Amino acid sequence: MLDAFFRIHDFLVAHAHMPIRRHLMDEIDWDDRLIAIKGARGVGKTDFLLTRAHEIEELDRRSHVEMPIHRGKAAVQKRPCLYVNLNNFYFSEHSLVEFAGAFVKAGGKYLLIDQTFKYPGWSRELRRCHDKYRDLHIVFCASSVMRLQDENKDISSIVKVYNLRGFSFREFLSLKTGLEFPTYTLEELMRSHASISREISERVNPLDYFGEYLRHGYYPSFLEQRNFEAHLLETMNMILEIDVLMIKQIEVSNVPKMRKLVNEMLMTTPCALNVSTLSDAIATSRATTMNYIKYLKDARLLNLLYMEGKEFPMKPQRVYLQNPNLMYMCVEREPEPMDVFETYFYNTMHVDHKVNATERNAMFVVDGKFYFDVKVDVPSRESIRPTAIGNLQLGRGNLIPLWILGFLY
Repeated sequence: MLDAFFRIHDFLVAHAHMPIRRHLMDEIDWDDRLIAIKGARGVGKTDFLLTRAHEIEELDRRSHVEMPIHRGKAAVQKRPCLYVNLNNFYFSEHSLVEFAGAFVKAGGKYLLIDQTFKYPGWSRELRRCHDKYRDLHIVFCASSVMRLQDENKDISSIVKVYNLRGFSFREFLSLKTGLEFPTYTLEELMRSHASISREISERVNPLDYFGEYLRHGYYPSFLEQRNFEAHLLETMNMILEIDVLMIKQIEVSNVPKMRKLVNEMLMTTPCALNVSTLSDAIATSRATTMNYIKYLKDARLLNLLYMEGKEFPMKPQRVYLQNPNLMYMCVEREPEPMDVFETYFYNTMHVDHKVNATERNAMFVVDGKFYFDVKVDVPSRESIRPTAIGNLQLGRGNLIPLWILGFLY
């Protein structure tokens, strides 16, 4: 039985398309026995798992090469790692616990699981695997819509959750140029953005690539030989029709309302949220509209900007699309540069930092202490606070190149 799964595994690992090492790969403590990789559809979760499988197998091969050769009967090399997709029809008749047991009996140590949410009772089964097979390490992909630590009591106390985002501008620049660039903390960028931007610009002009990234650099599908917009449109529809529909158990008849809500967001964001107007537009109640907004946020189609100390279900101060690439999916308008730059700022800062609206004149407050403005071009007057400038290559004083914030991960 396992042979069939290993054949699939071998083919997928051999053809996995991950041309750069994702930053998250080095942030994970792989010694943990139950790890969730959360992320929106389309950001590369499957390739991330397959890359991890390749690394495990490379380490295993090296360890066998380094072992001394003994005379006598050759030992059968066991397979330590297996990638498995739970949409396989096998799991309609067999349990995940049963499968994991067969894998462990055959010498398996690392089970990498995809499409987890399609398996009924997945969290309960993962808990049983964790408790029963003490030497087994499980890594599974989870939709961003899934609330692993809030709603799944079976695994909430034992699972370690990591978020896989789309490509950062740093990762995109590495892909386009073949050059390697380090990451920086926000504090390092605040303190040394002038020298850092100069060092990077001595190797490449980031502004030559920044506009391309904003339009189609966030999702790995830009690397594939297909139309990026058509693929992103397909991804967005699958988020609504599969992820949100199945996980949030939305009635199929309500999907057209959510599609219309997404279109309203494409046409108007960034904007203040007018719940009454949206409710009328999609013909549903204010409460349901707010729930749909939350679902779209969880699915990483939207970002909600709140004043400090406020959160859902309160109304946000402003609504943004989750990343700039989504802004170009509206066929009825071309996004304004200022809107794109604001969306990028929120998206890239929001990965590891708390971003809020502020009552001060600044546009954003980060971690409750850094007040930022965002502008398209260098202002005529000297800025009194940190200002991220979209069309600036080299930083100086309080003027920070917006592109450099894409080096946070």
